[in-house]
Amino acid sequence: MGVGEVGERLRRSTILVRNGGESGAGSGVVWDASGVIVTNAHVAGTGDLTIEFWDGRSAQARLDRRDLRRDLAILRVQSSGLEPAMPGDSGRIRVGELVIAVGNPLGFIGALSTGVVHAIGPYPGVGRQEFIQTTARLAPGNSGGPLADARGRVIGINTAVVSGGLGLAVPADAIGRLLSFGPPAELGVTIRPVRIRGPVGGIALLVLGISAGGAAEYASLRVGDLLVGADGKRFTSVDGLQEAMDRAEGRSLTIQFLRGNDRGDDERKREVTVQIMRYRMGVAA
Repeated sequence: MGVGEVGERLRRSTILVRNGGESGAGSGVVWDASGVIVTNAHVAGTGDLTIEFWDGRSAQARLDRRDLRRDLAILRVQSSGLEPAMPGDSGRIRVGELVIAVGNPLGFIGALSTGVVHAIGPYPGVGRQEFIQTTARLAPGNSGGPLADARGRVIGINTAVVSGGLGLAVPADAIGRLLSFGPPAELGVTIRPVRIRGPVGGIALLVLGISAGGAAEYASLRVGDLLVGADGKRFTSVDGLQEAMDRAEGRSLTIQFLRGNDRGDDERKREVTVQIMRYRMGVAA
């Protein structure tokens, strides 16, 4: 089977995801004919979701679950005639193998690009989670779309472009874990790592969004707050918050943060206590 034929099959399983204008449009993959859609958590956002299929049909979708750490989200849609992708085993992929990416970059619906696997593992500065790193050319709008092997089996979900033009994809094995076991505990925030100066300089997590009904909303955290530590320990990596929540699941966690004029002033560092539990659509699961 040639690349063109593989690409055409992938296009039929790739969708356009619109999230009510929060971050424009991205891509997704039909994972199951029953209406399971896989995309990135940052593509799904928290707003209303509309998806468009390869044949021009559109439908409303609901956010079923997500894993912010892995940047994955599961959507559900009621629609017939869906053409699911063929899942692959991301644990068997090797450096140097041909890969194919399909998505909707910069408004080009069903665009295809090819490349090879450059590396497998953590990418410096992005955290400790494992990525499939490829030379397939990606652009805004590819996020959430499939990364497939030469036979069209989906072995990853494209999530980001990093320095040097490398594309990062979340391994498909993480999708199975999310579907089987549900999402890990989360705070209900969208964050971005930043570096701050002053007495409390170092890694901080800038709050970009607050999920309705989540632990962060109940704790009165706000967009713009800088999370700097948990249970008295400073964050030393972008994974610090999730690691603290994993340790604290089922009990309370004290988070240290800075707000507004507090930034850079260790004397005015604030604290808030939140109850950590598995979180699904704002409800304890």
